[in-house]
Amino acid sequence: MLSTTFLGVKLKNPVIAASGTYGYGREYESLFPLETLGGISVKGTTLMPRSGNKPPRIAETASGMLNSVGLQNPGVDAFIANELPYLKTKDIAVIANISGNSPEEFAELARKLDIDGVDILELNISCPNIREGGKSFGADPVTAAAVTRAVKAASKKPVMVKLTPNVTSISEIAKAVEAAGADALSLINTLTAMRIDIRTKRPILANNTGGLSGPAIFPVAVRMVYEASGAVKIPVCGMGGIATAEDAVEMMMAGAACVQVGAAIFRDAYAPKKIIDGLEKYCLDNGNISEIVGAVKLNERDNEW
Repeated sequence: MLSTTFLGVKLKNPVIAASGTYGYGREYESLFPLETLGGISVKGTTLMPRSGNKPPRIAETASGMLNSVGLQNPGVDAFIANELPYLKTKDIAVIANISGNSPEEFAELARKLDIDGVDILELNISCPNIREGGKSFGADPVTAAAVTRAVKAASKKPVMVKLTPNVTSISEIAKAVEAAGADALSLINTLTAMRIDIRTKRPILANNTGGLSGPAIFPVAVRMVYEASGAVKIPVCGMGGIATAEDAVEMMMAGAACVQVGAAIFRDAYAPKKIIDGLEKYCLDNGNISEIVGAVKLNERDNEW
C-alpha cells in the first residue's frame, strides 16, 4: 500500500529522513528501527573533513528554526570506511548527499561513491560556488547544469539534484538540471533568513544568516514542488516543513513522488514514524500512495485581482 519505486530503487514507504537531520541513522535507532523508513539521506558529505561554522549556529524561530551548521562532517573517505558498512546491513535506501566547491569536486565525490551500498546521489547545489564569488551553484541555471553534468559523467548512480528556493524561478533551474541529465529533483532546501538579538544589536547566528526550515516554509515548499514537477518529466522528492502525515499527502498531491522529513525530527524524534503510520491510515481509505501523486485539482481563476 505504501511501497513505491523511486529512480529504480524500491522504498517500503515514501518517507525519507532528510540530510543533516538524521545523522547516519545510528543516532536514532534506539528509538525505532532505521528500516522503518523508506530511506535516509545521510549527513551532507564533502571531499575533505569539515568542522563546520562556529557557534551559535542554530536558532529557534516562530514555527521553525535557523541553522548555519556549515556542513560539519568527517569527509567522504571516513563515511565510506565507518558509516556505509553499517547502512549496508539495513534494508533501507541510502541516499548520499554531497557538496563541493566546484564541479570537479562534485565529480570526485561521485566517483568515490559509485560503490555498492549507495543507491542515489543527492547533489546539494545550494553550497557556495567559490569560483563565482560565493554565490550558490543552485541559484544559476548554468552553474546548476554544470555540476549536474559533471556528476553524471563521473557516476552510474541515479542523480537527484537538491534545489534552493532562493531563486527567481524554480522552474528555470529545474529545467536546466533536467536538460543536463538529472534523474530526479529534491526540493526545497532552506530559505535564507536572519534573526537579530535586540540587546546586543548583533545577529543571533555567528555566521549572520542561516537557512530557515520547519512548518513556516511549508506553503512555499508546496508551491515550488508544484511548479517544478509541472515543469519537468523527471520525478520530484518534496521537502520543506513537513511535520505530519497530512503535510506529506499535501506535498505528494502537489507532485512529489516521495517526501523528506527534516526539522520536524528535532521537535519530535518519532515524527517520521508517525508520518508513516498516518500515511498508512490515509491509504486505507484512499487507495495506494501512488494514486495521490500530482492529484491536485486547481481552481478556475477569474481575471480580477
